[in-house]
Amino acid sequence: MILSIESSCDDSSIAITDIKTKKLIYHKKISQEIQHSCYGGVVPELAARLHIEALPKILEETKEYFSKLKAVAVTNAPGLSVTLMEGVTMAKALALSLNLPLIAVNHLKGHIYSLFIEKDEVLPCTILLVSGGHTQIIEASSFADMKIIATTLDDSFGESFDKVSKMMNLGYPGGPIVQEYALKGDENRFDFPVPLRQSPNIEFSYSGLKNAVRLEIEKIGELNEQNKADICASFQKTAVAHIMQKIKKYFKKNIPTNFAIVGGASANIYLRTQIEDLCSKHKTKLHLSQLKYCSDNAAMIGRVALEQYKINDFTKIEDIDIQTRIKVFK
Repeated sequence: MILSIESSCDDSSIAITDIKTKKLIYHKKISQEIQHSCYGGVVPELAARLHIEALPKILEETKEYFSKLKAVAVTNAPGLSVTLMEGVTMAKALALSLNLPLIAVNHLKGHIYSLFIEKDEVLPCTILLVSGGHTQIIEASSFADMKIIATTLDDSFGESFDKVSKMMNLGYPGGPIVQEYALKGDENRFDFPVPLRQSPNIEFSYSGLKNAVRLEIEKIGELNEQNKADICASFQKTAVAHIMQKIKKYFKKNIPTNFAIVGGASANIYLRTQIEDLCSKHKTKLHLSQLKYCSDNAAMIGRVALEQYKINDFTKIEDIDIQTRIKVFK
């Protein structure tokens, strides 16, 4: 069994995964959404303090499995440095005290392998990763061969939802809140500009759209509930239109056999529906994570660790490092 730890942002999570069967033996996550909601986003120092409280409590529940563990895995990049440190510190202590090898896991690979929790991997696959920190198209040929084909120039898809929600004091996280308001709104009321519409490049940008929403909010002044719903619906329509425009450009160059959406923002139903239609049109197999595994979790970290364990991809305790950003997969 492998014990895996996830603390890259505001979710404290630990999982136990069986090496032979890939079955998830134990999994628990403690979210910090309520504590950060009053700030409209994640406060790194607060998140780190909450990890200090939550991780040991979860770990206590896993002690019965300690004698069966073969390795300890932990997210070490990318993420918030102060929160990554909490998970890495715990993993180092466990590896040292239990005399177990340590596996350093790429968080983005974790999101990709959220597709394969308790099942075999399906590769090659082209992946759209949409989260609070990333908007990327990734070509995954194999576990060891993954390339970032396109990324955002500024804000991410998920972050833009958080910011729009914050502008209207709707709460945090913004993704599900904006989606819920959008259901009651008129998506054609506001004609927000689709980012990079004229650009031939396959890349993403959300800062301009975010600013357009801000200007419209300032223009209206005091917002009633219908205004908020219409802004959310119009924003969501444009945010997804931007992604779909770039994905369609990608499909024109290379129609993938397998395509997937991963990351916290992949739970957006408006986006999922349009991706489903595109894949159906091109007879591309669409893979989706279970909704409970879309956001950050230790189960996906454990699933990646299984692959690394098979090839003895371990990291010495004194060599493990923390990276807030990564440009390539390793």
